[in-house]
Amino acid sequence: MEEIARNLDLVPSQIADAGKKSGRPNDIELVAISKTHEAEKVRAAFDAGQQLFGESRVQEARAKIPLLPSAARWHFVGRLQKNKVRHALPLFELFHSVDSLELARDMNRIADEEGLHPRVLLEVNVAGEGSKIGFAPDILRAQMEAVLALPRLTIEGLMTIPPLAPEAEASRRYFVALRELRDQFAAQFQVNLPQLSMGMSGDFLVAIEEGATLVRVGTAIFGKRTPARLRNAAGVDL
Repeated sequence: MEEIARNLDLVPSQIADAGKKSGRPNDIELVAISKTHEAEKVRAAFDAGQQLFGESRVQEARAKIPLLPSAARWHFVGRLQKNKVRHALPLFELFHSVDSLELARDMNRIADEEGLHPRVLLEVNVAGEGSKIGFAPDILRAQMEAVLALPRLTIEGLMTIPPLAPEAEASRRYFVALRELRDQFAAQFQVNLPQLSMGMSGDFLVAIEEGATLVRVGTAIFGKRTPARLRNAAGVDL
């Protein structure tokens, strides 16, 4: 747990320095990716001053969130299954990974039934990887008006996950592509899209240089993920 506290001295300091160099000293927020990590480790991070966490499985989050202080904040960063939308909406203040018009419509319908107004980001597969979810850029451009017309959803920006690469610099072109796409959409559809969720433990400094406002950092804070067999034994990976 002491290592988590040390990491939460280092990582925010790196983010602050990168923000200053980019001329955006107060624009970047750290999302500590707590998925697969037990509640005790998340509490250690909270006690060290981190309040915003990211989860990727609704059932895991439903079990974990009640164990943490009510002041903790939660973002959903994984693939949201349609049959989990109703459970997810009350738990998270921002959804990073709306990856289709169909999902957006389902969220809007259920939010209307539940009296909620979800804040969302649209996930874009800027690299065109067949193994990745997300809107293709051209598809999102064609469907953007339909997404923006959904009255219950507040579209705050875009998110991407670049291809795995051994060097952080390899991610730069994908971060640039997302920023440029955001700027094009903001102008074309006359909408404010302030958030860019991009950058993880290995490349968040490059992402900040290219305009990230939300960086999703897990391993650099919590260490390697808890093995599935141990999560199952602890009743976390539900």
